[in-house]
Amino acid sequence: MDTSTIDQAYQQLQTDFQDVAGSVQALAQKLQAAAQAGDANAKEWLLDLKQVALDVKDEQIQANALLQAIHSYVDNTHQQLQQQAQQMPQQMQTGMFGGGRGGGLFGGLLGGGFGRAMEVGAGIGLGEDLINSIF
Repeated sequence: MDTSTIDQAYQQLQTDFQDVAGSVQALAQKLQAAAQAGDANAKEWLLDLKQVALDVKDEQIQANALLQAIHSYVDNTHQQLQQQAQQMPQQMQTGMFGGGRGGGLFGGLLGGGFGRAMEVGAGIGLGEDLINSIF
């Protein structure tokens, strides 16, 4: 697995979550319009949609927590391997794990878009702002 594959998968996940948010918002606007027009069922459906949006948000928070846990594990493993590599003779420091944070297997992973996003705490999800603006 290389960093471009990880970056592409992470970007696709973000795009998919944005699509879900757009769909929820579009449906909420239709239900709000129907409720304002006097459709009693639309008000109840809007509340149901709000619950669905909150459930999706909870799922996305859990997915973010999992991604951050994986990132932390990989980062800690990378740091341990760097410490071990520093103890090895100079000729042994090149290769799969060498090259500092930007090189090698783990350095390349953490240097990619996914790694940078996790380091700064970026997440993916519906978010409070979207849910509050819809409902």
